[in-house]
Amino acid sequence: MRVTKAVITAASRGQRSLPLHTLVDRDGQEKTALRLLLEEALAAGIEGIAVIHAPGDAEAYTKAAGDLAGRMTLLEQTQALGYGQALLCARDFVAGESFLHLVGDHVWLSGTTQRCAAQLVARAQELRCSVSAVQATRETMLPYYGVVGGRRVAQTEDLYEVEELIEKPTPTQAEQQLLIPGLRAGHYLCFFGMHVLTPAVMDILARLVATGTRVPLAAALRELIGRERYVALQMRGTRYDLGTRYGLLQTQLALALAGENRDEVLAMLVEQLALRQQGLGN
Repeated sequence: MRVTKAVITAASRGQRSLPLHTLVDRDGQEKTALRLLLEEALAAGIEGIAVIHAPGDAEAYTKAAGDLAGRMTLLEQTQALGYGQALLCARDFVAGESFLHLVGDHVWLSGTTQRCAAQLVARAQELRCSVSAVQATRETMLPYYGVVGGRRVAQTEDLYEVEELIEKPTPTQAEQQLLIPGLRAGHYLCFFGMHVLTPAVMDILARLVATGTRVPLAAALRELIGRERYVALQMRGTRYDLGTRYGLLQTQLALALAGENRDEVLAMLVEQLALRQQGLGN
């Protein structure tokens, strides 16, 4: 199993503008979120990248990609039938191969020298199965993510056999069905915004989308559990969701504090806190 293709989904109403926002990366350079996504995929050894966009967004996405525009293939989602249907738009592009999937409204910071997508791709190629990246997340964030339940793979610290998956569960559902032994109380394994998926996922999506109803990706992944091995990898890194309240601000702060201008940014934050303390801030 060799993963050489990636699919970035960015066509939903609440998501489509987020990849166009400009952030200052750790190296101090201004980059769009789309550019950061493309760099994440390329650093994982990906050779071809499809970006699923809404009608009318192709020109803006090409501009946002800058000199990496030639590394991506733009695919338009003409029917708004959900996340699963958006991913299915890339079925011909992936051509029956396993592929990396990145959501278009996230940015990731690795806790190691290896970037997050590269960690995920390496483990998926080793395990030769679908792997969803997950992060231990506090209960208050359950309304934003898909959540997996299962058991830790023997002799590992970061792999889990997925036995259950619920999209945006209630706290009661999570407590009853998704508890993971060893996690901190009140925390669950929530999706990280990236997956490596086998061709079986596209086959499942094609059948579900044919019904004409909105199809979440989680529905296909739930069915995958019963068809072939499917594991979750607890990532050594952090996801930043641009679509949450203050998500852009939090992401920018995280990039700045992880970068070469960290001291300058800390000084600015201290100054602002001092002004607030003195009642002088606006």
